[in-house]
Amino acid sequence: MKLALIGFGSVGQGLVRLLIEKQAALAQQYGFAAQVTAVITRSRGNLYHPEGLDLSALLTAAEKGSFAGYPDSPDLRRDISAEGVAAAPYVDVVVEASPTDLRTGQPALDLCYTALEHGKHVVLANKGPVALDFVNLMERAKQCGRQVLFEGTVMSGTPALRLAREALAGAVVSQVRGILNGTTNYMLSLMEQGRAYDDVLAEAQRLGYAEADPTADVDGWDAAGKLLILASALFGRTFKLADLDVRGIRDLTPEDLRAAAADGMRYKLIAEASQAGGSVQPVKLPVSHPLAGVSGANNAVTFTTDVLGDVTLVGVGAGGLQTGFAVLSDLLALHRHA
Repeated sequence: MKLALIGFGSVGQGLVRLLIEKQAALAQQYGFAAQVTAVITRSRGNLYHPEGLDLSALLTAAEKGSFAGYPDSPDLRRDISAEGVAAAPYVDVVVEASPTDLRTGQPALDLCYTALEHGKHVVLANKGPVALDFVNLMERAKQCGRQVLFEGTVMSGTPALRLAREALAGAVVSQVRGILNGTTNYMLSLMEQGRAYDDVLAEAQRLGYAEADPTADVDGWDAAGKLLILASALFGRTFKLADLDVRGIRDLTPEDLRAAAADGMRYKLIAEASQAGGSVQPVKLPVSHPLAGVSGANNAVTFTTDVLGDVTLVGVGAGGLQTGFAVLSDLLALHRHA
């Protein structure tokens, strides 16, 4: 399987590390082998070689911040663009792992359509395209006889989408409810101990859970983007951010959390959706509720079904290696159905 990686940050590098470390096991257990024939980045440069790039050399160059030091060889191209890769031979799958834009989905969305029209499968770690244009994207993939897979867009390596769409196939899922942002969950866990919002935000930033600009996390937009994907995948329609009632955790105080605890309750930032719509907002849950017990930076999701009742999945919701694993799981799914 020949791969083109769009973006080579923590996710792309995580995938490459897994391909190196698990090469023998993947070949033995699944008959799976992969070549990375192209890498496109915003700041490090671009590389394309029809016979595959040296994965160890890619990681070494990335650590130095530039592909300028990647060794030259016959047929190596450095002048190719993302659009050129999406149309190029020697690419079976385009892996889109560039930064997410939840306003337009671009430029990743147009790249997905270009890849499909040129006979490539698409695997997304980028939330934008599937959050904003799910129905059209899936229809185009069907018309082109290709697949768009996106396990890593919701709970990193924890298989929330695969559980809902495959393991729960045959059941009717009427509602999805979950903790889809690890940063805010970590912060709420600390605030419950009496620490102030500004203090726990600074700690989350120091640990790398929150960005320098934490707006997407603390105001609920990251969770909202993931909820759009879950709702679209489960209910077969494209929801929009404007359809959701989104509120974050900025206005919560340690006093609010202590008062909730005194009543046997716990605040969590809950993303919730059904056919009727959805919301992201702080919610008080009984401490006995499965989602109330999810602490630290973990994520969780509960699917309400007609046959099994509530089914809850808890696991890691972020991380380059973990999201790289989700991409690998999608590649293996493509391989199994080839």
